Amino acid sequence: MQTSTLAKYREARLPWYTIYPTVPDFSETVGPSAYMEWLRNLPADDPVSLYLHVPFCRSMCWYCGFPTTITCHDAPILDYLAMVRDEIRLVSEQAPQALPVNDVHFGGGTPTLMGPAEFLALMEFLGRHFALEKAATIAVEIDPRTFTEDMAGALGEAGVTRASLGVQSFDPIVQKAINRVQNVEQTAAAVEMLRRHGVSRINFDLIFGLPHQTVQSCVETARAAVAMRPDRLAVFCYSHIPALVENQRLIEEASLPDSAGRAEQDAAMAVTLIAAGYCEIGLDHFALPDDELVLAQKTGRLRRNSLGYSADTCKTLVGFGAAAIGRVGEGYIQNEVTRDAYMQRISAGRLATSKGWRLTDDDRVRAAIIERLMCDLEADVPAICATYGSNPIRFLDSTERLAILAKDGIVDIENGRIRVRRQHRFVVRAVAAAFDAFRDRTAP
Repeated sequence: MQTSTLAKYREARLPWYTIYPTVPDFSETVGPSAYMEWLRNLPADDPVSLYLHVPFCRSMCWYCGFPTTITCHDAPILDYLAMVRDEIRLVSEQAPQALPVNDVHFGGGTPTLMGPAEFLALMEFLGRHFALEKAATIAVEIDPRTFTEDMAGALGEAGVTRASLGVQSFDPIVQKAINRVQNVEQTAAAVEMLRRHGVSRINFDLIFGLPHQTVQSCVETARAAVAMRPDRLAVFCYSHIPALVENQRLIEEASLPDSAGRAEQDAAMAVTLIAAGYCEIGLDHFALPDDELVLAQKTGRLRRNSLGYSADTCKTLVGFGAAAIGRVGEGYIQNEVTRDAYMQRISAGRLATSKGWRLTDDDRVRAAIIERLMCDLEADVPAICATYGSNPIRFLDSTERLAILAKDGIVDIENGRIRVRRQHRFVVRAVAAAFDAFRDRTAP
């Protein structure tokens, strides 16, 4: 394949397909009343997952595309947590009884900016309004630069089982260019504290395509990371969209690698992690052979949700906090994105839902095909369609993009089964887009 042909897929602005339809396609016609109805119709015995969003940081990382508030004080965080508790109460009151919970995830921002006492109190509050299973997975995102021994102790006491640490890059030149200075020793100290307090499952987030980043610095970061033996690593590509993300305007565009440079960094990191004993998971994750993601992938149970790759099999995800996304059988919902708008809704005694999507039968088929492509790099379209009582011809023959992908050597198609060639796993989003009814499905 010509380099220019592959580059057109790498450079395409496409969704990450954590969910389908994607958040930009959500509609304001789905609001609090729809979500309230959906909550009331939840089966009482089906376990659910919970996501709690804590959008605060001590300093702004210039690459970050997530909505967050920079604060040096605890008061705004405490006020926000009071609203989250009110939302937990409002949502739990809609269900016929305390819903069983298999999975809890604290995301941010930096959730561990709340104090140890506040974290334990929030977990206790959750336990009073939901039926937390004894074997529930509880995961927390952590910034090693602000992490403390006391907080590690609180996480262990609360039964946290997994921690996800932001690393991005260990190259000091790159760190200065993205306003995130974090040395190896800080990260290793955080890992040691977590393991000492019983938080045994560790994830690292790494990024390539950052300013002044090189193949060599990417490989050195990967080697430094695997020396700490995290269970999983997510290796993301930096997406530079300064027109939409104001803080990215502080990054010097000329210092960013081009498409070919990003591809080389991506491949080099993958080779390094595989050589260290990690297994490839979908588009951008790597995990040790005994990790739940690897086991789920081997048995065809790997899932894709708003947090990325997951072994969580719950059909319902209840989101709390500003911008949080939820999923129930009927569709998706998202809370008000800004902290102020979210807190105004909750303080008025109303659910904070601002928009969502009611799934159609067509959406469900497309979502299933896209999820299998993103998770397994292949999808048996006729088998998926049979599950939903749909005609596979409508999905296989209605898109020119699929034919172009096959012609360009990205996929192989046989009897309706689509397989992404392993060497092109990095452009699997382009294959998923062929089944996205909301994108231009003829453009490459």
